[in-house]
Amino acid sequence: MAKQVVPEPARRRRRPTRNGTVLTEEIIVAAALRVLREHGSTGLTARRLGTALGADPSTLYRYFAGMDDLTRAIGDELMGRALADWTATGDWRTDLRALGRAIHAAYLAHPQAAVLTASRVTGRPREIAVDEIILGILRGAGLPDPVAVRVYHAFIDQSLAFAALDAGSLTLANEARARDEDMWESTYARLPADSHPNIAATAHLLARRMPHSAYPAALEMLLEYTAAQLPPSGSCPVQGS
Repeated sequence: MAKQVVPEPARRRRRPTRNGTVLTEEIIVAAALRVLREHGSTGLTARRLGTALGADPSTLYRYFAGMDDLTRAIGDELMGRALADWTATGDWRTDLRALGRAIHAAYLAHPQAAVLTASRVTGRPREIAVDEIILGILRGAGLPDPVAVRVYHAFIDQSLAFAALDAGSLTLANEARARDEDMWESTYARLPADSHPNIAATAHLLARRMPHSAYPAALEMLLEYTAAQLPPSGSCPVQGS
């Protein structure tokens, strides 16, 4: 049975930690990001977090129902950071491109946290705000609701999927990541043309391209698809049709 989270006013009456800090959800999430950076996505435990905060591990449960609840809060924090780095311009393509890149960058800034949270649905305020903005951009561009939802689904899943994929590479040890990147030249570039003609013909391009994220190119493809779904100029789609 999940522990009862203590309401915010009751939390504020608690004594400071051994470090002299009066805890808040924001302080705990920031400490969790530090623990993830130091110990990886499997290293976030109540005990480690308590040590980082200078508090008893049980203190966590005054603020969160458990570690899974904290995980959702971490994901929501990353969404909030993405939103803080984004400004609307009123042009749907420019705004979607910038928001997608902001989400991707916010998660890659904390790769261990990205691996832990990219597949989660938090249901928290900043995630909800991002979703509302994306749907507003798409509906404001003139997409009928079913199309707007389809593009929203592809957009947010693409952003988070690439964030998780690229973050996974960043969490590798430097030596392992270097070996992976070198594979395009040490193995692929040496495949014989008679047995692998297509790889042999493009090996030099693969070696140059593959160590980098494909997210920018994939995002542009999605934006082109979205543009093709817009109704003809002057027509008024019926929302919800």
